[in-house]
Amino acid sequence: MGDLLVKLYDLPAMPKASDARFQIKRPMAPEKRTVVRWVEERFGERWASEVEMAFSGHPIRCFVALGEGRELAGFACYDTSFRGFFGPTGVDEEYRGRGIGTALLLRSLHAMADEGYAYAVIGYSGADEYYQKTVGAIPIPDSEPGPYRDWIKRSG
Repeated sequence: MGDLLVKLYDLPAMPKASDARFQIKRPMAPEKRTVVRWVEERFGERWASEVEMAFSGHPIRCFVALGEGRELAGFACYDTSFRGFFGPTGVDEEYRGRGIGTALLLRSLHAMADEGYAYAVIGYSGADEYYQKTVGAIPIPDSEPGPYRDWIKRSG
C-alpha cells in the first residue's frame, strides 16, 4: 500500500449519490463535534483527529453525506495531515454500496481543483484498484510507508 497520484485537471464529472435521498455538503463549524464524534465512533481516533484538523481551516476541508433524516452517512476530508492529500474518508457500513463514497471523493477532489491544486495524493489508500478505476489514480513508486513512517506508537 503506497500512495497514489490523481490529476485534478482531468477528473470525471461529479455524480450524485445513486440514492437521491442523500445530500453531500460541507459541514458548518457548529457541526464539528457531531462530525468528529461520529467519525471516532466508527473509524477511530486517528481519523477523528484528521477531521478536527479539517475544521481548522476556512473553508472547512471536509464534506459529509447526510441521509434522509439528516443523519451522517459518510465523510471525506482533504489537506489534513498533509497539504495536497485526500483523506481520510469513510461511509457507515449501513450506507455502503449506494455511490456515497464516490460522490464524497469527487466532491473533495473537485474542491481541491477549485482551490488551485493540479494534483492530489491519496495516501496509503488500501483501495488502489477503486481509485485507479474511479479517478485514474496512479501509484507513486517507492511511497510505502511514505510520510506516515514516523507515527507515534499507541500505548496500552
